[in-house]
Amino acid sequence: MALAKITQVSGRGVYVPGSDIDTDRIIPARFMKCVTFDGLGEFAFYDVRFDKDGKPTGHPLDDPRFKGASILLSGTNFGCGSSREHAPQALYRFGIRAVIAESFAEIFFGNCTTLGIPCVVASTADIKKIADVVAADPKTEIKVDVAGRQVMFGDHSIPVALPATAHEALTSGKWDPIAELLENKDAVHARITALGFANA
Repeated sequence: MALAKITQVSGRGVYVPGSDIDTDRIIPARFMKCVTFDGLGEFAFYDVRFDKDGKPTGHPLDDPRFKGASILLSGTNFGCGSSREHAPQALYRFGIRAVIAESFAEIFFGNCTTLGIPCVVASTADIKKIADVVAADPKTEIKVDVAGRQVMFGDHSIPVALPATAHEALTSGKWDPIAELLENKDAVHARITALGFANA
């Protein structure tokens, strides 16, 4: 089955401020002892959402006003640190479907793209503008127009940046190379046979 073409993502927003938010903060290493990624969502940002006694700290992700938000706003170098794929997997299973930040760590960005999570870059001023609107009215719908490289919210529209390769992959439905490979396994097998490696 062909992957969905991701041309637009809509949802409510939640602002998680800060620069250099690394993958260990997104998903602490002790929660990575799993066979599958199922269930990782509840541990997203765990060590900043809860104190050492397991009591909520009042993190934005747990604020009732932003419950169900699917578009994450943040600062510079989001997703830095180790290259663990668990970080975007945890965000996806938490319910995040797009991230708007000032910049992204390269490997994290790539891992998000192969999950179908668009990561778009906006200026500091524009992210503040979105965050202020969301804080004033958490029900505000945010539309990340992947195809048009813009974000719309309320009466506002801002430009965002997205590399050409990620833009093409998302909008053409070719964002997961493994799924694409499996979808074309017959063609792959035919090529292997034609090259004489079928029985190697």
